[in-house]
Amino acid sequence: MDIEIRNFAGEKIDYSFDSGSADSHKDGVLVVMGHGVTGNKDRAILTETAKALNAAGFDTLRFSFAGNGDSEGDFRDCMISKEVGDLGSVLDAVSGGKQVVYIGHSMGGAVGAIRTSQDDRINALVSLAGMVDTKAFAETEFGEETPDEGLMWEEESCPLSSTFMNDLTQTVVNVSPQAEKVSVPWLLVHGTADDVVLPKDSETIKSLKGDSVDHVVIEGGDHVMSEAPHMAQASAAVVAWSVEKFG
Repeated sequence: MDIEIRNFAGEKIDYSFDSGSADSHKDGVLVVMGHGVTGNKDRAILTETAKALNAAGFDTLRFSFAGNGDSEGDFRDCMISKEVGDLGSVLDAVSGGKQVVYIGHSMGGAVGAIRTSQDDRINALVSLAGMVDTKAFAETEFGEETPDEGLMWEEESCPLSSTFMNDLTQTVVNVSPQAEKVSVPWLLVHGTADDVVLPKDSETIKSLKGDSVDHVVIEGGDHVMSEAPHMAQASAAVVAWSVEKFG
């Protein structure tokens, strides 16, 4: 795939497209993948899951939200409300005639739930440690920092902006109301040792949606499945579920 993708602000979106195995190619299905806070398309939780999906025959497109990775834009403007629009711009460019599975990690999971609630081009949804209570996340992780002066997790390249904090604490606050409108197949994957986006966020969606969503718990898994066995379990769960829905 060789196309240019720009968001509603005209910012170029960086992406990587990988074809599924020819032996088991799932024609007409595209898996779109978005990252979390301070991340980009090349975070291991996305690249490793994409490799597993490619081996199972799925085409994948990983992208960096504007202001992250090699995408154009200002990191200080990165927020869920804007990234919902970024995902829409990606879908505008690539979704024609395809069934789309969206996989979002962390804040990218919140973006996916909101976009899916209002966009019928997404046919299935996967949340990897997906954020739900955005206010709790912002206050727990960054509440001691001063917006427009402090940093996210002491990373010099990731300034904490008031734009970001206001979006998570005043505009979005909780994904649950939008989640109620999601009617497509939905998989939740969460590690029990996640101390960034707590497992209760996925449990909230499971309680809200009941048997209409699938919930896989990775015992001992942290926020990014940094241990190889946990990564393998998470990616295997995503592949098995995707094959069940689209195989």
